[in-house]
Amino acid sequence: MNSRPKSISISVCMGTGGIAAGGAEVMEAFEEALAHLGLAAELREKCTAHKVGCRGFCARDVLVDVVLDGQRTTYECVQADMVPRLVEEHIVGGVPVEQWLAGPDYEAFHAGQTKVVLSDCGSIDPEEIDAYLAVDGYTAIQKVLGEMLPEEVITKIKDSGLRGRGGAGFPTGLKWSFAAMAKGNEKYIICNADEGDPGAFMDRSIVEGNPHALIEGMSIAGYAIGANLGYVYIRAEYPLAVQRLAHAIEQARAREFLGKNIRNAGFDFDIQIKQGAGAFVCGEETALIASIEGGRGMPRPKPPFPAHRGLWGKPTIINNVETLANLPYIIRKGSEWFASLGSEKSKGTKVFALTGKVCNTGLIEVPMGIALKEIIYGIGGGIEGGRQFKAVQTGGPSGGCIPAELLDTPVDYESLAQVGAIMGSGGMVVMDEDNCMVEMARYFLHFTQEESCGKCVPCRVGTKRMLEILERIVAGQGEAGDLELLLDLGEDIKAASLCGLGQTAPNPVISTIRYFRDEYDAHIVHKRCPAGVCKALFEYQVVEPLCKLCGLCVRKCPVGAIEGGKKKLAKIKDRKCVKCGICIEVCPFDAITQIDIHETAEV
Repeated sequence: MNSRPKSISISVCMGTGGIAAGGAEVMEAFEEALAHLGLAAELREKCTAHKVGCRGFCARDVLVDVVLDGQRTTYECVQADMVPRLVEEHIVGGVPVEQWLAGPDYEAFHAGQTKVVLSDCGSIDPEEIDAYLAVDGYTAIQKVLGEMLPEEVITKIKDSGLRGRGGAGFPTGLKWSFAAMAKGNEKYIICNADEGDPGAFMDRSIVEGNPHALIEGMSIAGYAIGANLGYVYIRAEYPLAVQRLAHAIEQARAREFLGKNIRNAGFDFDIQIKQGAGAFVCGEETALIASIEGGRGMPRPKPPFPAHRGLWGKPTIINNVETLANLPYIIRKGSEWFASLGSEKSKGTKVFALTGKVCNTGLIEVPMGIALKEIIYGIGGGIEGGRQFKAVQTGGPSGGCIPAELLDTPVDYESLAQVGAIMGSGGMVVMDEDNCMVEMARYFLHFTQEESCGKCVPCRVGTKRMLEILERIVAGQGEAGDLELLLDLGEDIKAASLCGLGQTAPNPVISTIRYFRDEYDAHIVHKRCPAGVCKALFEYQVVEPLCKLCGLCVRKCPVGAIEGGKKKLAKIKDRKCVKCGICIEVCPFDAITQIDIHETAEV
């Protein structure tokens, strides 16, 4: 290095994904290396290593940024043993380690995104309020308290076109107006951070990466409707998010952004955390309210709606994390700016957890109206292993499965509903040719059936009957008329269930029958699974001419289902075989193959 840098900053991804990949060890390694690798004293004083929240590209964690005099260099898949070389060559020597630099996929992953809620996640330290203040944090609430009346705040949110990001897509400003007009001096704001969808981590990552944005958003909402107390309902399975949120609340109180007479503006507002036990149904607003009140998390009929009679019988507004975290940016940048993003009826951006059989998994934020194809093949980098795309499910376990021929579908509330899917809170699971759509429908229905609170008969009994039919089909015992019965049951359950869980639970079944009926027919009529997934419909066989009598499969079988040994032909005992596939993986001669049972019977 010809001259010492004036500033050195190192940021390490320490969201849940980053920590799971070794972020804490990487952070510790940087601290040790900076202290013990002979760096000059003045260089050590300039160098800071700090944690950041989720960087989004979870497939390449641990992600690390090294910033020298404002010039940022990103490294991917960093492990602790790589750190000494990074410090020695890059920070001391001034030469980046090229082989560990983030590649073209990293750039492509971020290039197709438009970040609002996630704009500061992954770049600021979530445990330091000063880091949030440095990016104009808490200026929105000060503007609201100093320059705007509550009704003006509501109008601004209405003009922005912000709709609830929790799934239903109800206009946020309109919902607020109901509570603002409701009689009573005691009102509440509740943040729904329960997020129970399998594979979903949008709200968790926002809380972990930028908890002060949520606090500021709740304060703005509280001022708008006249509430002085807010609750964050978050599941106990999110310990890091709970820890960082609690720490941020204490910091906000200490700086007078929460508590009595906030910033001497005459407005009182505080926040409490309520940890939920992980019941999926508590994502429904009335069940959530019951849980906060100390009761069993079960929904109640509506009306009255929570905006008129909610927590403790008082007017209550419930928004999810993403909705509330949008508010500071809308207030700071304006309604017109936010409304300019997205589509005609779905304004702004949406955060998704992109998971499944896609190359670049992670947390993304895209403008409403973007095509599914742009997300999966642009940001997501296509299907892993070069396999064929089959379907994408949006909206979590209650969402619909969208086939390849509909990949041009825009991602907005209306377009997804037209093809039998929902936006949901932002789960997006990609499936390829190796996925069985009948089994996928069974899996998701099993989840929602298990999570049903049991209060209403259509959901409690109806989903159970649907699940029984699907289990028969994947077991090779499907019968003529099963599909018609599934569709009839599904429509009845959607129409008669008490809450959103039952009203959407049949979606995976209905959508897969609609778009993948041939797979159902294969299971029912021909007793075969085209994807080779349903274990009751196939078995393993040894191809004698290919078997070299090595005995490797015998030694590796975890349940002892293979007879044979060295110089002895292997034979699989069907009744004992659990069809784990290990024998196929370890055989170096491809001598074990998967055979449909109906083909074996014909032979």
